[in-house]
Amino acid sequence: MGMIFDAGINVVLLLAILVVLVVLHEAGHFVMARLAGVRVHEFGVGFPPRAAILHRGPETVYTLNWLPIGGFVRLEGEEGDSEDPRAFVNQRLRTRLVILLAGVAMNVLLAWLIFALIAGLADPVAQVRVASVQPGSPAASIGLVGGVQTGTTANGDPLYDGSGDLIIAIDGHRFPVFADPTQPDAPLRYLRAHAGETVILTVQRQDGTVEDMTVTLRPPAEATNGALGIGVQSLPTADIQRGPLDAVVIGFQRTVDASTLILRGLQDLIRNLGDPPVQGPVGMVDTVGAYRTQLPPVFLLWLIGVLSANLAVVNALPLPPLDGGRALMAILKRLFQERITPLVEQRVYLAGWVGLMAFLVWITMFDIRRLGGG
Repeated sequence: MGMIFDAGINVVLLLAILVVLVVLHEAGHFVMARLAGVRVHEFGVGFPPRAAILHRGPETVYTLNWLPIGGFVRLEGEEGDSEDPRAFVNQRLRTRLVILLAGVAMNVLLAWLIFALIAGLADPVAQVRVASVQPGSPAASIGLVGGVQTGTTANGDPLYDGSGDLIIAIDGHRFPVFADPTQPDAPLRYLRAHAGETVILTVQRQDGTVEDMTVTLRPPAEATNGALGIGVQSLPTADIQRGPLDAVVIGFQRTVDASTLILRGLQDLIRNLGDPPVQGPVGMVDTVGAYRTQLPPVFLLWLIGVLSANLAVVNALPLPPLDGGRALMAILKRLFQERITPLVEQRVYLAGWVGLMAFLVWITMFDIRRLGGG
């Protein structure tokens, strides 16, 4: 029962995150449509069937719907012809493109805001807790102290009591976890990359005092047991703060990094459709659960930023019925005019929707296989 309850919490949390991200995305379409004078019939939270009317404005109804998988904006003339001069279809091409891509912009801005807040208020940096010091090593020469062994794991690995010196910086560098989440051991990589060189370790002693210690690392030929000669107990994190300007710049850099990482992931997906290296809904539930239960809350906030950037990039792809696909269709209609009828446009969107659903089912099958160890 506990596992079922825990899984239920993860599902609800993922749905809540997705609803917020999609509703903000749709709010981008809504705001730009209203600014352009386009008639908006409905702004819906969730997908039909309708559960309740939250507010009925002069021309727009705001609704709450039963399926908690996002939201939508219904514009006059969005799917075909309309004689209303305020219809979406009757606007200039530039106006339609701005409305279509406003949702993408909202998700990019949200990711930027989240990453900037993290960078400014609580950016986790990786540190190194020393477990043991090898005799005759560079670490021993400067008097680094390891922890106290309290036992062993089932695999025979030693367990330590959490004491031991803490390396908090190397050559004045801190190592933000979110700068490259694929390399949580960045401090150890830095030491290996500088084997044979002299570095300055900023060390917090067991009594809380902090001091800089200069040490010459083992040369690469002798660094098979580590350039510094320590056993690592853990890689704990500590939060650092930055000024507003630095936080905004770092937030922008991480937004770009997250977006390009997603694009590289799409390239891998195209090359490996037989075993897609992406997660579907089941895999995302498992990921959200791991972030919720095993990591500090800031990591879950970072994941939301990544998902927002992900949503922006995916929606910008020129595939129907995504925003990028609709923008491409608007451009093609301008080029070919009456040869692309509303019926043809609707069939293209329907075919694209069916293809997306089939792909979702496909990657969900692999999610289930991975969770089952297959």
